[in-house]
Amino acid sequence: MFSGWGLRTLSAGERRYNPMSYHNGSVWPHDTAIAAAGLRRYGRSEAFLTLATALFEAALEWEGARMPELFCGLPRAPGLAPTRYPVACSPQAWAAGVPFHLLSAMLGFSPDAQANRLTLIEPVLPPWLDWVEIRDLGLGASRLDFAVSRGSKTAAVELLSRRGDAELVVRR
Repeated sequence: MFSGWGLRTLSAGERRYNPMSYHNGSVWPHDTAIAAAGLRRYGRSEAFLTLATALFEAALEWEGARMPELFCGLPRAPGLAPTRYPVACSPQAWAAGVPFHLLSAMLGFSPDAQANRLTLIEPVLPPWLDWVEIRDLGLGASRLDFAVSRGSKTAAVELLSRRGDAELVVRR
């Protein structure tokens, strides 16, 4: 079902497959991000990074890097961008959330506002992303600034600043 840009709504091997069909072969970025986050949650980090990378690369092909609602599920070909779906909404709210959903999955975000704690569970960054900084992340009345940098298997986390008494925990 992987087109090279994301997951199709129907396998290319199915009789009803049509890469230009709204629900029978197109790629919906938010659906791919949900599936990717599920793979990450169940320890399939390589598969997660493959899907996340494909979506970020697809985003670079759209004006302003704004993901559309969906695009055609044609196979990825060298030198060609994803094929636009003619009437896709762009920008589109759930597609706009894709990068944030993927970043949350990369970092393993697990906030617990009641306990005033943010846990990062086995954070990992893709090969094309060396580091990321999160600034002014609110957790209750507290604010956290932290940096995450890519390592060989996982990522290093550095607390840059804390305003309030929130706890930042990294679980490996």
